[in-house]
Amino acid sequence: MNYETVALDITDSLAVLTLNRPDKMNALTTQMRAEITHAMKDAAVKARCIVITGAGPAFCSGQDLGDASSTGKIDLERSLRDEYEPMLDTIHNCPVPTIAAVNGPAAGAGANLALCADVVIATESAYFLQAFARIGLLPDAGGTWFMPRQMGLAKAMGAALFADKITAKQADEWGMIWEAVPDDVFVDHWRKRAEYLAKGPTAAYDAIKRAIRGTYENTLQQQLETEAHLQGKCGRSRDFAEGVVAFMEKRPPKFEGR
Repeated sequence: MNYETVALDITDSLAVLTLNRPDKMNALTTQMRAEITHAMKDAAVKARCIVITGAGPAFCSGQDLGDASSTGKIDLERSLRDEYEPMLDTIHNCPVPTIAAVNGPAAGAGANLALCADVVIATESAYFLQAFARIGLLPDAGGTWFMPRQMGLAKAMGAALFADKITAKQADEWGMIWEAVPDDVFVDHWRKRAEYLAKGPTAAYDAIKRAIRGTYENTLQQQLETEAHLQGKCGRSRDFAEGVVAFMEKRPPKFEGR
């Protein structure tokens, strides 16, 4: 696919997917959602870590309300089912680690696109905004699922009802994101984090994601059984064998991702 609204660069097992409509604050259109889905699937088989970031001063301003000529022509239910769900599912269930490098404002569906990633690293000048109630809507694109799990019910409810800006520092303190870092070191920082994951034990990372996400639906006994099953698979991997040998030889492991 020749991308028009995103850019995909894959170098040394690290994929960087850039939302590339800077003149529109990277607002999401039908075409853009399709391109993100396609690029994620492509990167997942070629890279060992995927970073999603934005071009220009914004990460993503959410749904492009100019994508239809009038609000009466916007079928929100169809859009969410046919376009957002495949995109978010592709990101959420990606077999390799994903990082949202939030370089600026992340609003509406753009905020929840970021929260869909495994790890969110934001520049300190960025903010998150669940702006839906301001136009008579509820948080979508997974917002009502991500927020309570990542910031707690009370904060999630307030963020949705009041539609206040949440600064990156607040998001960090509330547990909504992994970390907020100073603007001047932001790019170097997220790249180092991503390069670390791209060289890591990819199969173990996939098992970690499955185990942690499954804990909300499992009893303790079910979670213990899940851990045992996934650990058994990891224990048969080349990376585990390499990790043990490297530990015994007191050297850094050279993981292959399998």
